[in-house]
Amino acid sequence: MKTIGITGGVGAGKSAVLEYLADNYNCDIIMTDDVAKGLYTKGSKTYEMMIALIGEDIVDETGEIDKKKLADIIFSNANKRMAVNSIVHPAVKQEVITRITNNKIAGRLDYTFVESALLLTEHYDVFCDEVWYIDTSEDIRRQRLKESRGYSDEKIDNILKSQQALENIKDKCSYCIDNNKDLEYTFRQIQNILLS
Repeated sequence: MKTIGITGGVGAGKSAVLEYLADNYNCDIIMTDDVAKGLYTKGSKTYEMMIALIGEDIVDETGEIDKKKLADIIFSNANKRMAVNSIVHPAVKQEVITRITNNKIAGRLDYTFVESALLLTEHYDVFCDEVWYIDTSEDIRRQRLKESRGYSDEKIDNILKSQQALENIKDKCSYCIDNNKDLEYTFRQIQNILLS
């Protein structure tokens, strides 16, 4: 089984790539954002630490952490973002390593794909056989975020600013997949990589 990391900025089209991989290959898809969300559930250690750090104002009417409120806070406050990351990232990484290990032991899959915007900065590449960067222009990313998520220009500016370092990691990736054209073009690149 090969473990492949997938990274790229917000709005780059990673979800479309992952959906294609899930539909066409014998694989497990691990999205670190989803793993993190699973760790936020009420009563978990991560939940308690987040409430202690930020306060009850990030909790919704059911007592769970409101992901939108949390995102608004961490994308507008660098210090809070760093503090939240110091809680969440180690827990997520441990969960990802456990899942990869279980997949290898089971021996039923050809690939495990690990998606994270912070793949290299959080050193997930250490346990990946290769890393793919999904490359999309900022203009296209902005357009996608407005259309698919309804984000304002201000929110997009804050997110892109927080992810500026991503532009400097392309050279460190095994493959750079151009996602500026139609999806068929993107998928052909993936097919060629996996056949090589």
